[in-house]
Amino acid sequence: MAEVLYWILTFVLILTILCILGYQLILLVDLEFDYINPYDSTSRINQVVLPEFIIHGIFCFINLTGGHWFIFLISLPCLYYNVRLYIKREHLADVTEIYNKLNWEKKRRLFKVAYLVVVFVISIVSLVWTLTEEVH
Repeated sequence: MAEVLYWILTFVLILTILCILGYQLILLVDLEFDYINPYDSTSRINQVVLPEFIIHGIFCFINLTGGHWFIFLISLPCLYYNVRLYIKREHLADVTEIYNKLNWEKKRRLFKVAYLVVVFVISIVSLVWTLTEEVH
């Protein structure tokens, strides 16, 4: 039963990160089409960047302590990238540079979304695998 709860928690954490990234992408697209001004867009993006990093850190910690090495190892590069951005103080969007870096910011978030979708599919498969093992 603990294994099922673990996979459900993993499922919720990944979905939370995906929602945060989707929100950031919507704000960047709105900025690209001039539906929102740069100050509002960057301030809204900057409000959710740190929670995204923290949730991803929790996700990796839970996989590490739970002994799910495969998911932990495939999550580690993204965690390293987030920590590196935070240490270099490049994790926040700059209101004066947002138009110059708009395509890069969108590509970065789209890459994270694609990566997390792969992790999400692996988690779903593992959840189903765990449920079928407990039945037999």
